[in-house]
This record gives sequence, structure tokens and C-alpha cells, in this order.
Amino acid sequence: MKEVIGVRFKKPGKIYFFDPKQYKLYRGQYVIVDTAMGEEYAEVVIENRNIPDEKIENELKPIIRIANFKDKKHNEENKKKEKEAFSICQEQIKKHKLDMNLTDVEIKFDNSKILFYFTADGRIDFRDLVKDLAAIFKTRIELRQIGVRDEVRRLGGNGICGRELCCCSFLGNFETVSIKMAKEQNISLNPSKISGNCGRLMCCLKYEEEAYLDKLKKLPKIGAIVQSEEDGEGIVDSVEILKEKVKVKFKDKEGFYYKKLNASDLKIIKDVEEKDELDGVEKDDLRELEELEKLEQQDKLTEEEEHI
Repeated sequence: MKEVIGVRFKKPGKIYFFDPKQYKLYRGQYVIVDTAMGEEYAEVVIENRNIPDEKIENELKPIIRIANFKDKKHNEENKKKEKEAFSICQEQIKKHKLDMNLTDVEIKFDNSKILFYFTADGRIDFRDLVKDLAAIFKTRIELRQIGVRDEVRRLGGNGICGRELCCCSFLGNFETVSIKMAKEQNISLNPSKISGNCGRLMCCLKYEEEAYLDKLKKLPKIGAIVQSEEDGEGIVDSVEILKEKVKVKFKDKEGFYYKKLNASDLKIIKDVEEKDELDGVEKDDLRELEELEKLEQQDKLTEEEEHI
């Protein structure tokens, strides 16, 4: 077991573990930590705790100190400079007539580098822009092209569920999401209902997928013939995946009737072949869904590239 603390450099942002050394830290405190990019100013979001060694992927770096008044003042000054740098960079983008949208600026705590984040359709030749920015700020300049998901994560917001966006609260990395995932989770394939604030397929479709697949292994498909000890054979009308409940259509002398039963109480007599996930989708929705999947693949390629 190793003692760790969790810190966040920016909200929203990913949580990173560090070695607290001799310090006992509390949520809301600020610390200076050692990173691959140099010293950084960070907020404590997880207090001292012990976790198993196998859950620590990389060697823990130590915190340097609890942030003092001078550190806090320096961080505040950097935040003011970031706003100024944002305006200056926008002016330079217009000057160079570049088709790019500046989304955020980050000045490293030790002032060794300024990072400019932007979105754009396709690749941008910003070499002249970098030269001008370096001449203005007299420090190392880095431009990073990010996808629309990263843009929304940096802006923040709430999802259709009413909670803070997953990408802003706990998701570390973005993974590819597919229409098939929505189908397997029994969600209506309406583009407006399965796309998030970023206009892409909702991230929750991916991280909930494993749980749904595990449940689906225990459930018959809609249209399958099943058998109940009490009611005999029937046809599956619908399923409640997370509850593992199945609505079955039975027939008796008086006609058809429906019953909701536990999947464990049913025996599958004949299952059905899995249908194409886009079967039955309206033409306009189908076009939008296909475009969403296309954008998903393009975003993945863009996010894997870094323009320095």
C-alpha cells in the first residue's frame, strides 16, 4: 500500500496522484508539485489515503510544498496574463488570416511555456504565428489543436441528465463511441438524444458499455421464444437490461396477455439473430447518425496529433 493525495491542475480536469511525503493535506488546499513539465500549482481534491500498489501505474512524484502566499499571488498573476495572452493571440490569428478558433490559454507556473489551445477543420500551418507569439512573449510557445470534446471539457457545463459533464468531472481520456453501443443499451437512436453538448456521441455510452454487455449475456433478445414454468412458452416483447427483467407475450384460450418476469426465471427455447443496429431508423436520423460516426473517427485522428 502507498499513501497518496489526488490533485487537479485545472477544473474541469483529470485527477493525478502524488506522494504527500510528510504532509497531511485537506481538500481545497493548494500545493506545488513536481511534474514532467516542471513545477505546477495544483488543488488537493483527494485527501491522504492508502491505495494498493497495483493501482499506481507510474512512479509517484512528490509534492514540493504547500502553496504559500507568494505562490498563490504568482498563480493569480499568471491567470491575468492568460487573459491578456488570449486577446493578443486572437489578434495575431486575424493578422495571419488563419481559419482556427482559439479556445484556451495556459501559462505554466514557472513561466517556462505558454500553451494555446485551438480547434480547426483539418491541419493548420501556424509556424509564422508561433514566431510572432514567441517574439511578443519572450518564452517558449506551444500550439495544440484539440477536438470538440476537449473544447467542451475546458469550457464546462451540464449534460441532459442534469449532472456536470462526465468529461469535466471524472473522465480521464476520450475513447471512441459507436452507434452500436446505444443500440445495445436499448436507447432510442435519435441523434438529439444520444449526442452531448459537443455535438458528438455521449461519452457515457462508452464507459457504461461493459456493464450493459455483462447484463445482455443473461438476457434473451426481443422476439426470442422463452418458457416460464407457470405460463409456458411466450415471445419476448421487451427487456429492462439493468433490472434484468423481461416482458413476455403469452397466449391462452382468451387471447394474448403480458407478464414481466425475472430473466433468471425464464428458459430460452429459441433466440433470434441480432439485427443491424440501424434497422428501422428513419432516413433523416440515419443520415445524422452516419455523420456522427464519421465525425467520431475524424476526432480520434485529430486528438492523436499534437501540433508543436
